This record gives sequence, structure tokens and C-alpha cells, in this order.
Amino acid sequence: MVASKTKAKSDKSSAKAGAKAGAKSGAKTGAKVRADAKMSDVAVLEDTTKAKAPKKAARTPIAGIPAPTPEASLSRYLQEIRKYPMLPHEEEYMLAKAWRDHDDRGAAHKMVTSHLRLVAKIAMGYRGYGLPVAELIAEGNIGLMQAVKRFEPERGFRLATYAMWWIRANIQEYILRSWSLVKIGTTAAQKKLFFKLRKLKGQIQAIDEGDMTPDQVEKIATALNVPEKDVVSMNRRLAAPDNSLNAPLRAEGEGEWQDWLVDEGVDQETELAETDELKKRRALLLGAMGDLNDRERHIITERRLTDEPKTLEELSKDFNISRERVRQIEVRAFEKLQKTIRREAAEQRLI
Repeated sequence: MVASKTKAKSDKSSAKAGAKAGAKSGAKTGAKVRADAKMSDVAVLEDTTKAKAPKKAARTPIAGIPAPTPEASLSRYLQEIRKYPMLPHEEEYMLAKAWRDHDDRGAAHKMVTSHLRLVAKIAMGYRGYGLPVAELIAEGNIGLMQAVKRFEPERGFRLATYAMWWIRANIQEYILRSWSLVKIGTTAAQKKLFFKLRKLKGQIQAIDEGDMTPDQVEKIATALNVPEKDVVSMNRRLAAPDNSLNAPLRAEGEGEWQDWLVDEGVDQETELAETDELKKRRALLLGAMGDLNDRERHIITERRLTDEPKTLEELSKDFNISRERVRQIEVRAFEKLQKTIRREAAEQRLI
């Protein structure tokens, strides 16, 4: 009986310990499962967030868009750009929106290549300025890319209408920069005169070499609203290219063009003679002034030897005499100076 009670108490104690251990282990296991489930939910949420918010593409500068260049062969380049078709209005609008809103580099590239023929056509109109056509086209392509970069399709006009102004501006700036070693076309009026003078000369049939007639100059100046002297100056600059002053006069000669330039200043012999004569005159005057008394010397200095001579009234107040008396003293002092200077000049054999 006692052994049975002891055994029952032992079983009861073991059951309680087992239940307690099982509960503790179950609690730990459940907590771990819940924590794992929570971490899994966080990971799924993060993945979902990343999927909903894709990474924004970095904006690619328009200058980096690849485009054919006319450096190798002009005819080959012109054949190559014919492969790119012109864009319908709707497609051009969608491409422009894709470039502006989503930085679609491919859309910008397609807009540029579809207008390369426009650049070539505009550049051909500037062939008469003596610059390589390939360079003109290259500058025009830069203007086209700038136009694509700033194009706003919402305004309703086509890209070609907007781009032609950028293309012409770039080509004209290149011509003004490269046509002459001396800077030309610094103002809007001079640029207009530079690019329209030849056309206006053709309209009034001013095709002769050299300067235009006054009537022709007046017509062009009135048409372009510029001074006539600017028309004459620009016509002379366009008529003759720049030449170096160090260029030889002949193919086998030793002389240069600068050797024939005449110095318009005073030569050394004349300048030396004038300086020597001025010194002698000044010495004669100073010597003659020593023969005058103080009042005569003061009056002749104030009346004849200053940049702003005093009046007779002012000198009469200085010496407390009448104006007529001041005039008489001046005349007498001047006669003394003339007499003394002539005598000294004769003695020095200057006259």
C-alpha cells in the first residue's frame, strides 16, 4: 500500500515535470515559428515594395546619342542618312514624350536620325563661304541634338519646324568663327549683313569687282537698316580673303608684303628737327623775358602764355590800374620780346 502510494506520487510528479517541460518547449517552438513567420512577412513586403517601385533610369545626355558623321565621305554619308525614314506626326509626338518623360535614349536617337536629311539640306545652302560641307553638316547635327533636347511636343508644331532654327544658328556661328582670322559679325546687324549681302547684290545686279556704286550701297543699307559705311566695309571683306603680311611678294623672292607698308607717323629726322627747333625757340623766349620788368612779365604771361588767358578787367584789378593801361603795357612788352628775340636769333644765325 505504501509502495503503491509512493509509486503513484512519483508518476504524478513525473507527469507534472513532463508537462511543464513540454509546455516550455512548445512555447519556445511556437515563438520561434511566429518569429520566422513574421520575418518571412517582412521579406515578402520588402520584395513587393521593390517590385512596385522600379529603379529610375539615369538620364542620358542628348549629346551622347550616336549618329552618323560626314567625316569619311560626304556622298557615302548622304546615302547612309537616306536609310532613316521620316516620322509621322503621331509617332514623332510619342517619341518626344518618351524622351522627355522617361529619358528614352532610343526615342531621342530615332528623332535625331530621322532629321539628318534636313541638316544636310540646310548645310548645302552655305557652301558658298569656302568651308568644308562636312564641317557644316557636323555643326548642324549639333544644333539638331540641341533642338531635340529642348523640343516640347505639347506646343503642337513639328520637330523640323523647331529644329531648323537651331541648325541654322549653329552653322552660322561656325561660319562666322571660321571664315576669317579677324572676328566678324559681332552684332546682330553685322551678322544679317554678312549672310544677306551677296543675295542682295545679286538682286540689284551688283556683280562687278571692287566697290559698289553709291546708289547700290544706299539700296542695300536701306534694305537691311544698317549704316552705309558698314555695307562698304563688309563688301570689301567678303571680296578678298585674309592674307598674311609675312607672305612673300613672289614665289622665289625674299621680300614680304609688310615691307611695302608705309608708316604714316612722323619719321625720326623730322621729329628730331622739330624737337631741336622747339628747344631753341623756348631758349630765345626765356632770354627775352629777362629784359621785362615784373609787371610786364606778369601781364604778358597771363595774356599770351597761358591756356586760359585773363581778361583786361581781371588784370586791372590785380594792379589797380585801368584796362586801357593794361592793354598798353601788354603791347609794349610784346614789342620788346619781338625785338630781343630777333636780335638773339640773328646773332645765333638762326635767321
